[in-house]
Amino acid sequence: MSSDRYDVELSEDLIILRDTVRKFADKEIAPHVDEDEKNHRWQRDLVDKMAELGLFGCPVPEEYGGNGMGYLAHAIVTEEIGRVSGSLRVGFNMQTMGTSMSILKWGSEELKRKYIPDLVSAKKIGCFGITEPDTGSDTASMSSTAVRDGDHYILNGRKMWITWSPVADVCVVFAMTDKAAKHKGMSVFVMDMDLPGVSTVAIKDKLGIWACPTGEVIMEDVRVPASYRLGEEGKGFQYLMKELISTRLSAAAGAVGTCQAALDESIKYANERRQFGRPIAEYQMVQETIARMVAETEAARALTWRCAIQKDRGMVNNMRETCLAKFYASRAADEVPNLGLDVLSAYGYSNEYPMARILRDGKVYKILEGATNIMKMILATDALGIKKANKD
Repeated sequence: MSSDRYDVELSEDLIILRDTVRKFADKEIAPHVDEDEKNHRWQRDLVDKMAELGLFGCPVPEEYGGNGMGYLAHAIVTEEIGRVSGSLRVGFNMQTMGTSMSILKWGSEELKRKYIPDLVSAKKIGCFGITEPDTGSDTASMSSTAVRDGDHYILNGRKMWITWSPVADVCVVFAMTDKAAKHKGMSVFVMDMDLPGVSTVAIKDKLGIWACPTGEVIMEDVRVPASYRLGEEGKGFQYLMKELISTRLSAAAGAVGTCQAALDESIKYANERRQFGRPIAEYQMVQETIARMVAETEAARALTWRCAIQKDRGMVNNMRETCLAKFYASRAADEVPNLGLDVLSAYGYSNEYPMARILRDGKVYKILEGATNIMKMILATDALGIKKANKD
């Protein structure tokens, strides 16, 4: 079980929330998570149950169906679900950060009331479309277009590696309204996935998060009402950078959950496994490995919580601290399960034990919501005074 030694930093409400989510994850998700992953089975019923608990509404105001508990609450919830299932962890971006919060920040009142309550309640499943087959970190070079046609935009293009797209009802999608203007020519839209011209292709051959539907989104002359554009035309790149400041917090928190999962499994195994007449937990080499796992997990959590607390205090555009949390936690989510493999040895390499799944799922955090090298670049250019990360 996760350490309780940091409870002194949490309010009573946050402790109750954390314990409730932890109990839910252990009771409802953990018993069949490995079977769900093996069968690539998306757990819609569990998404609905998470919504019933209000887990997708922590940073969302009550007037739009949220609970207004804030970003630290969101981080805690994301960690606890991510500790048990990396595939379900992504819901906190699909339902909350990438969709609901983007609509909340830049959408009209009509769009806010139409979509946010349904996303928070999981009545509608969301996704957001940024990455393309030939466009990853260089988002300004995306080829998807949105051409104004009276009171509509006509969208064409192809998005790749879009989480939950095969099951989504709505997509927050980015496209170029002025290709020649590059990053100043990007705009963002709310697109219903059942519109004529929208299709998806599932991607099933992945290293990990097998119970997480992932796919391509293909747009062929899709007519989206102009009123479904978020914010101003040409401001999409600015909005994207601010959206990533939110989604990267979720990624960091999920990565902490992966670290905690690997640590929990390693401690359990070390106390149960006996070699040469005594538990392997008594051997210094194992203790050294566990110590490193503890340090990496606690450091990643501290950076992630600092980021979330700053947002709760009004510093929502804390790009530097968000990138630092995401960089460190995603690196730890790769390293800590590797150390856990050292503890479990051959058993950790077997799919009969959770460590193999934890290790596979932990790899993704160095890729999604901005690759590790992008995090390094932002942190380095900020430190060197070349480009400040926190601009407002």
